[in-house]
Amino acid sequence: MSSSKQKPEYVLFDENTQAIIYNYQTNAIQRMLDFDFIAKRKTPSVAAIVAPGQAGLHKAFFGTKEILVPIYNTLAEATSKHENADVMVNFASFRSSYETSKEALLSKTIRTVAIIAEGIPEKRSRELAKIAKDKNKWIIGPATVGGITAGCFKIGNTAGTIENITESKLYRKGHVGLVAKSGGMSNEIYNIINRNSDGVYEGIAIGGDRYPGSSLVDHLERMDKNPDIAMLACLGEVGGEEEYRIIDSMKAKRISKPLVIWVTGTCAKVFTSEVQFGHAGARADNSCETAEAKNQALKQAGAIVPNSFDDYGKAVKETFDRLVRNGVVTPAPEYEVPKVPIDYANALKSGHIRRSANFICSISDDRGDEVTYNKIPLSKVLEKNVGIGGVIGLLWFKKELPDYASKFIDLSLVVTADHGPCVAAAHNTAVTTRAGKDLISSLVSGLLTIGPRFGGALDGAAYWFSYAVDEGMSASEFVRYMKNKGENIPGIGHRIKSVQNPDVRVSIIKEYAKKHFKDNRVLDFALEVEKLTTSKRNTLILNVDGCIAVCFVDMLRSCGAFTKEEANRYIEMGALNAVFVLSRSIGLVGHHLDQKRLEQPLYRHPWDDVSFL
Repeated sequence: MSSSKQKPEYVLFDENTQAIIYNYQTNAIQRMLDFDFIAKRKTPSVAAIVAPGQAGLHKAFFGTKEILVPIYNTLAEATSKHENADVMVNFASFRSSYETSKEALLSKTIRTVAIIAEGIPEKRSRELAKIAKDKNKWIIGPATVGGITAGCFKIGNTAGTIENITESKLYRKGHVGLVAKSGGMSNEIYNIINRNSDGVYEGIAIGGDRYPGSSLVDHLERMDKNPDIAMLACLGEVGGEEEYRIIDSMKAKRISKPLVIWVTGTCAKVFTSEVQFGHAGARADNSCETAEAKNQALKQAGAIVPNSFDDYGKAVKETFDRLVRNGVVTPAPEYEVPKVPIDYANALKSGHIRRSANFICSISDDRGDEVTYNKIPLSKVLEKNVGIGGVIGLLWFKKELPDYASKFIDLSLVVTADHGPCVAAAHNTAVTTRAGKDLISSLVSGLLTIGPRFGGALDGAAYWFSYAVDEGMSASEFVRYMKNKGENIPGIGHRIKSVQNPDVRVSIIKEYAKKHFKDNRVLDFALEVEKLTTSKRNTLILNVDGCIAVCFVDMLRSCGAFTKEEANRYIEMGALNAVFVLSRSIGLVGHHLDQKRLEQPLYRHPWDDVSFL
């Protein structure tokens, strides 16, 4: 059963009222929930959100507790799932506010619709108002900030910040019912009323459009029926004849409680031409619509009209004090207001808290206008034209490498990018692709074959050859040392290439290193080892992995950017294997796209290529 059936007709909102928010307004939602917290509500006032195309869950805070608010694609779905929500706060644009508000008014469960947008055509507004009247429902707006029942429920951004709400004591009920057109002015009036009475019981801003869905007098008459409201306050505006309807209601005794009212815009008389003040409805088209004429008529009808807006608070105080003296009102008791926790992001920004970070990043930063690579703006990196090798220097090694060193990395990537379709990684990638898998799955399938037997020898070769050089071993001593350990020498040996059928890639790498590097000590040692190993078998050559590895060590140690200890540290960290992983990824992506392009079917290995036991 909807909550509207549980409330008296004159009550729009109580401590159980829940709303459906139309459009994803995260700040307004959180402000409503923060109000709930200081008002000591037991349940959140936001039941659901309607955001077409964004269905899911919204995370928000209810005090210190994080809650999940469901998001629906349609209002129909939201109302069917949340029958107790009898308010819709409509943040839709003026283009779609009419349709969505009409849908809400025609629903079974929504009783009150707050329309935030301004500029809805008058014809549409009149139609919505008629639907609401026929169905005994309420519209607040268009062009409204909303409304509030103190200590119970507030619409969206009504009453502003949590600090203003606290200062105005809107976290608990007072005895004054307020109705105004202007949302901004009503925020100020809340504070004025609090300073001069025990505060607001309920406040409504009907909206500034020329034809609002409900009027000042509608709400004043409704509030007059509420036994918990002892006096009324109102703020009118120049233009229109709404205030004369209030006079008629006072004469008919539909408004019987003390009413403090001021019509703004008395300064209009100093202008020689017609003036519109802010809202579409704030314009006097004849003498009876002027603020001065309205204030005079209201005073004659028995309303309490101050001499100026500056005296509004004084009029409220005198009226409230009289009610207290006459025993009509017992001022509302105070209580300690719960302090709304500060959101982490805001607290950090304001410097109220500090915390240790879980991660440290020293290679890049994207918080400024452009990303930096090792503290160098991307635009500067591009200006220097350092290539992929230079970028690897910045992001992997945190160094600006000499041009020849960057180009060596580029060369290593190019010569190892691919080695045909039959190597393990390419084969796995192709088979996975032909099984219908996506690019990432196929690429990873190939990369997972990289290891000690395929492509993963760079780190091992770099470590053992540099170890032998640093220990002052001869080539023969190193060969014996590795044999005694029972380990193959990483970077030595190839299944196809041999002394008679050399690997062109190795020749290219060696020639570049000899030409550009200041010191080739580790490469020279590896070549001495190769003479010994190939004397035993002609395929035990220094392969491309081994050649890149030893040249990489020479480059790191001699380019001037690293100490020997730093160079050794990067070898231990696996940086050299990363070169092979990066380069071979280029080729594996190529094989994936090739198989897709050729529309190859699912692969099944032939029986005749398997020896069955």
